[in-house]
Amino acid sequence: MLRRLLLCGGLLAAFALPSSALAWGKLGHRLVAQVAERDLTPAARAEVSQLLAGEADPTLAGVASWADELREHDPDLGRRSAAWHYVNIGESNCRYEARRDCPDGNCVVEALKTQTAILADRTRPRAERAQALKFVVHFTGDAHQPMHAGYGHDRGGNHEQVNFRGRGTNLHAFWDSGMLNSQNLSGDAWLARIGARAPSADASGPVRLPPPAADWAEAACRIAVSPGVYPRRARINDAYVATHLPQAEQALRDAGARLGALLNTALAPPAQR
Repeated sequence: MLRRLLLCGGLLAAFALPSSALAWGKLGHRLVAQVAERDLTPAARAEVSQLLAGEADPTLAGVASWADELREHDPDLGRRSAAWHYVNIGESNCRYEARRDCPDGNCVVEALKTQTAILADRTRPRAERAQALKFVVHFTGDAHQPMHAGYGHDRGGNHEQVNFRGRGTNLHAFWDSGMLNSQNLSGDAWLARIGARAPSADASGPVRLPPPAADWAEAACRIAVSPGVYPRRARINDAYVATHLPQAEQALRDAGARLGALLNTALAPPAQR
């Protein structure tokens, strides 16, 4: 009975928390973009500046959460792109197969390929390429968020109710932002922390076009399904954070490094690709 009361309390509290459908939350997506922005070549930086001219904040960080905000300012595109933020491969041993896992290209792996191709195509209208840039910035972050590549049966942890420090939330929301927010750091402090260590060896080199997004999602999935990520008795404690926060930090670090490399390739002069 006590456990049922605790779980019910967690469910009620979860409704009072922000939506859990956003990958990494604004902080995480902004960090990915800021790490990438520091690595841009002069040519890529100039292209980004030209494509984002007119935006309220014409930087990669300024548009990093745009794709999550579509439901508010462009509901039709928000609905059409809703499935582009994730891919469910946890039940498939974290092995991606396009035909099975991404019908009609509606998943983060294929969406990232499609939007990168649009961005790199200089014959496309500027508005199309600018929109593609915003999608690429966001989807690169999404492809590295473990819950966005995990199980389908619980919608990437959205249906897995958990309790942390007396507050109810769900596992997806905790990986999106709850774990980062638990450290009470400013955005600048987080950027210094993320940038203080090197990305994984395979994240710091060149990125081919189209991007190897399936590899990124498979690696993220392996974190999502690893022992202990789904906590026993739906309780998350400080030991859980100590174990899994470094994984989240490394995922953000790698996403930023790969996004920078991806944009440097996609936005390079055609003769240099």
